[in-house]
This record gives sequence, C-alpha cells and structure tokens, in this order.
Amino acid sequence: MNGRFNLGDLVDRRENYRKPALIDLGHGKKPRTYTHGDIDAAAKAVARGLVGRGFHSGDRIAILAANSAEFLISYLGTMRAGMVSVPINYKFPAATIDYILANAGCRLVFTDSNRCSLVPNRMKMVIFGAAGPDGFQTLLDPGPFQTVMPGSDDVAMILYTSGSTGQPKGVPLTHAGHLWVIAMRLRNRPVRTHRLLVAAPLYHMNGLAISKLALAGHMTIVLMPEFAVRDYIEAIDVHRVSWLTSVAAMMAMVVRERTLLESMDLSMVRIVRMGSAPVSPKLVADIREFFPNARITNGYGTTEVGPVVYGPHPDGVPQPDVSVGYPLSGYTRLVDADGRVSDYGEVQCRNPAVTPGYHGLPDETAATTVDGWFQTGDVMRADENGFHYFVGRLDDMFNCGGENIYPSQVEKLLELHDAVEQACVVPVPDGIKGFKPVAFVVARQGAAVTELEVKDYTLANGPAYQHPRRVAFVESLPLTGTNKVDRNALTRRAEQQLGEDVAGVS
Repeated sequence: MNGRFNLGDLVDRRENYRKPALIDLGHGKKPRTYTHGDIDAAAKAVARGLVGRGFHSGDRIAILAANSAEFLISYLGTMRAGMVSVPINYKFPAATIDYILANAGCRLVFTDSNRCSLVPNRMKMVIFGAAGPDGFQTLLDPGPFQTVMPGSDDVAMILYTSGSTGQPKGVPLTHAGHLWVIAMRLRNRPVRTHRLLVAAPLYHMNGLAISKLALAGHMTIVLMPEFAVRDYIEAIDVHRVSWLTSVAAMMAMVVRERTLLESMDLSMVRIVRMGSAPVSPKLVADIREFFPNARITNGYGTTEVGPVVYGPHPDGVPQPDVSVGYPLSGYTRLVDADGRVSDYGEVQCRNPAVTPGYHGLPDETAATTVDGWFQTGDVMRADENGFHYFVGRLDDMFNCGGENIYPSQVEKLLELHDAVEQACVVPVPDGIKGFKPVAFVVARQGAAVTELEVKDYTLANGPAYQHPRRVAFVESLPLTGTNKVDRNALTRRAEQQLGEDVAGVS
C-alpha cells in the first residue's frame, strides 16, 4: 500500500498529480474534472477546516448528499483528520435519518441543497454549493496537513445497513481493514488508464469501495450523481469509459435500452463488474451482446465483511458467468445447518475488513459472530471446481407447505424463459400452506407472454412447490436506495393486490 496508513489518504504521490482522478457529471453539460493533485489538496483543506472549527479525532461527521466530488472529498478529508465518516442514505425517511445522526453521535453534517431540509435543526451543517457561513467553500482551509496516524483498531467510517426490519444498524469499519481491501484488489494490478463509471450511491459499500480502489490505483472515476439509465449509457460513450461498476438491476435496465445502445460506441468497455445481488445467465448474455470486448464478472460482499470475499481460482480455472468466484482460503467458508463446513450453506467470513461489531448492539454482534467468523445470512453452494453460487438469503427464505423456498432460485428459473427479462419472487401469507410464492415479471421487449405460460414453464422445469401461484407483469422492478430490487415494496404490493387471488390456488 506504499506506506498508506489512513483510509482517507489514498493518492499515490509518486504518480502524475495532473492526471484526471474524477470527472463529476452532476453539473449538466459542464462536467467538472479534478486531478489527483486536486483531490489531495481538497482533502487536506477539509481536514484543516474541520480541525479549525474545533472538531477532534474520533468525532463523527455525517454526509447526507447525492454523489459529487464534494462528497468524496469530504469523506476522505474527514478520515485524514482522524474523524469518523458516516455516509447516510438520503432516501431514508427523515425520522430514520434523525435516528442515525443521534445513534452515531454525529457532530456535523455535510449535505447539499436538495437534502439540507432532511437535516434536523439541532445539527450543524456544511452545504455543498452554498454561499455564506454554511457553505462548503467557507469550510475549506487550503494548506499543508499532516494526516493523522490511526491505531490498528481505529474506526474510519460507520455505514448503516438498510435493514429489512427495525432501525438500520451501524457498521463500524476500520482504517486497517479497508486498506487491506484495497491492497488485495490492487494485487491484480488493474490498468491505470481505466476510466470507471460509478453511479451506485457513495453512501453504499459498492460505490464507495470502487471509488477508493480507483484513487489508490491512480485511475479515473467518472461519477454520476445517481443512476439514470440513459445518462449512464451516454456517459460510457462520451467519456470513453472502460470499466462499468454496477449492480445487476442497473445492468438489466441498461440492456433494455437496445436502440440507444446500438447508437453508441461501446467498444472501449473492457470490464463490466456487478455486485450486491445475484445475476442470471440471460443477463450476462445480454450484456455480452452489447459489450463484446468486456470481461463480465459478478462479485459478492456485504457491509459487514467488505467486498473482498472471493477471488480467482488458484489453478487458473475460469470463473463461470454467474458464480461469485472462488473462496479466499482462510477467509471464507460455507457452514450447513448442523454447523459443519460444507459445499452448501451459509457464507461465513473472517478477514481484516470484518466489522468489529454493530455500533451499540453487543447482543446483535454476539448473535452474528461464532469463533471469530461473521455469519452473513447468505446461502451459497459450491460446484465441482470450488466456485460458489448464490442460493438466497436466510431471511428471504419462506416455507410453503413444508418446503423451503429461496426466492432467488425461482427467479433464476423464471429468467431462463425466453420472454422473461427480470423476475422477483415474494411470499404471500396463506392459511394452509403458510406462504405461497408470487412473481413480478418484466417481459423482454417485443415478447408476448401470458401468466399461464410462465406458470406452466416453472411447473415443467422446477419443483411444483416452487411455481408462482400468481404472475404480475410490470414495466420495471422498483429499486431501493442502493439500486437493489425492492423486495419489501413488492411484498406489500403482492399482499395488497394478489393475496386474496392466491388463497384458492394450489
């Protein structure tokens, strides 16, 4: 890591300071370009500004904003000053944001003009793009700054999980752990001329981790304020992007824009990297059609264990398209329901990036950690070469007439149908079976398919108990603030619209 010891200090000063580090697309037709030297100087100015305002090492500083250069600079500068960065999902309800600010003990909030109304009146603010005493430019104090040397266990940031029930949980992550993440990812020596398109939110591990990798690897980030499918495609062409960072739901929306894709020059794309959710063979095939020069990979990680859980096969065996990779020896294992290491079971991890424990929740921490292994709640299976494949989440699994159903397995089956682009399966309560599966389906453009055809296909190609009792066709699947399919929203919709219809279907 070239002597790096603070997660906020990633610029390689041995390299060309004038090379573009960040192209910020959040300004209409006038993107702003920052060199690696600009990012370095601005992060120092943030650190000096925070110290000058009386903040101290260990203070928690929140960021509540859309993706921007200011977001990334504030994140880096906060950590350089020895303070703890707390990026917050601005799509949370105001009450949840208030809870997080209080729970983390934040003393200041970096925000932007569109989000400042979500900040409680009791909090001090610094507003990106604003003038006056609360403006970001007013905080900046240009000049030299000696980056704070953190201790081996010092926390660099706290990310809050979205949580399927209850309030989000704070996940502290250390400087040392996430510098290890960067070092592991740089082992493959990514080409420094890469331009990475980042549209995933920086309050989430996906967008944040890949941005830090790009800075440490002296590459260039092309940063969108948020994901918009047509803008994303146009940015690939205009900014000659070579590396697409995404989640599966984003790429599923991209490949539906066939006419626009065919009008663009996409030949420079060499890597399409997806994470945070499983992918289907059909999606991989569709991506390959439009990005024929790209290596398409699917990754895995969680907020709690970091993004480095899997890697290449030690014998050089190519990674299958829908696999998440080969488990890192000593860091990743599968454990079955009886607590035995197995080829099918829950993913458990222990590596330097694993959280030291949920913030203020010792019982939650104890319940998810066994002998130093963090229990992710994700279920995988291994193939004959040792590659792992996502099966489902333990908390998504439901029981139908005594049979356990993992929604992702049914979704994979549905997406093998020639007329199905995307699918999401959710449970609806049933007085006899417990729960029954229903499916929301996005049809391929130009395809004609009926509910009965989809149901018959699943009955013919999978276990009868897995087949969706109702199929609803939708234009697109709703997304959460982290661009994953919003299962909770679809579950509520299914219960409201399809529940009574399902009751009489066997």
